[in-house]
Amino acid sequence: MDLSTSNDQSLLAYYESIRRQVAAANRLGGRHRLAGTRIRQYAEKLKDEIVRRRLTFTPIDWTSS
Repeated sequence: MDLSTSNDQSLLAYYESIRRQVAAANRLGGRHRLAGTRIRQYAEKLKDEIVRRRLTFTPIDWTSS
């Protein structure tokens, strides 16, 4: 997956969407798995590209998911 052609706003929007899904799962006590392994891998690739571009973002809290 080549994220280098995505614009900054798209990368941040995709990452934020996943972060909100994980936060929702955490609020449910982690009982419901809204973000699986593939989403986690995708989020990591997004994060790597966001960091490479030195953009500001809120990291995903994966502790309960």
